[in-house]
Amino acid sequence: MHKLTTSLTGPTRMTVDAIATAVAPFGFLVRGGFHPKTSDGVPGNSGTLVMIGNAGPAMWEAFRAAASEPVGPDPLDAWTREVLGGVARDLGATALFPFDGPPYLPFQRWAMRGEAVFPSPIGPLIHPVYGLWHAYRAALLFAERIPLPAPVPAVSPCEGCAEKPCLSSCPVSALAPGRYDVPACVVFLDGPSGAGCLSLGCAARRACPVGRDYVYAPAQAGFHMAHFRSANR
Repeated sequence: MHKLTTSLTGPTRMTVDAIATAVAPFGFLVRGGFHPKTSDGVPGNSGTLVMIGNAGPAMWEAFRAAASEPVGPDPLDAWTREVLGGVARDLGATALFPFDGPPYLPFQRWAMRGEAVFPSPIGPLIHPVYGLWHAYRAALLFAERIPLPAPVPAVSPCEGCAEKPCLSSCPVSALAPGRYDVPACVVFLDGPSGAGCLSLGCAARRACPVGRDYVYAPAQAGFHMAHFRSANR
């Protein structure tokens, strides 16, 4: 288990940089944070919530290095819980995970509180740099009020995207603003015509021009698509 090596001393012991250093060996990034209000729905009485997530291939590479042959129904979730649960203990934090539930915690709402991400036309949050090739894997709750960097002003990249290829690229038209026909998607993935989406990732997601440097490699995309298909049959 990873152990935190950063020296934490003084009345304000924790910093965002220390958290980023602790999660980096596992390919994770600090994905923003905020000081919770009652309306945020954060459990307990925490002074700071810090979102932890991934972008691009780094997390996948760390996961595969640790588990060359993933086993179990949710191997990535199990690994995430193990490593980030250990980091949380090292940092004196409580870890919450988006895959725990029901009831499920409002991770997307927390993400939009923590950094500049926006709902995309097909649903998932879009990041101005990472595009749709990112995810949130945990939230770390700290009792103390940790200083956070000032928010970086940004607008949704979808606002300037006139063509919106994400809405016209699904082979079975399963995606539309405010609608996702999951059964139609799964039936398509089960057939021979779905091999491309199943091995390379969702065609609508791949059509987005934002974040091309962070596109998941076929092994990572295929893993997520196979898990999605299995979970929705």
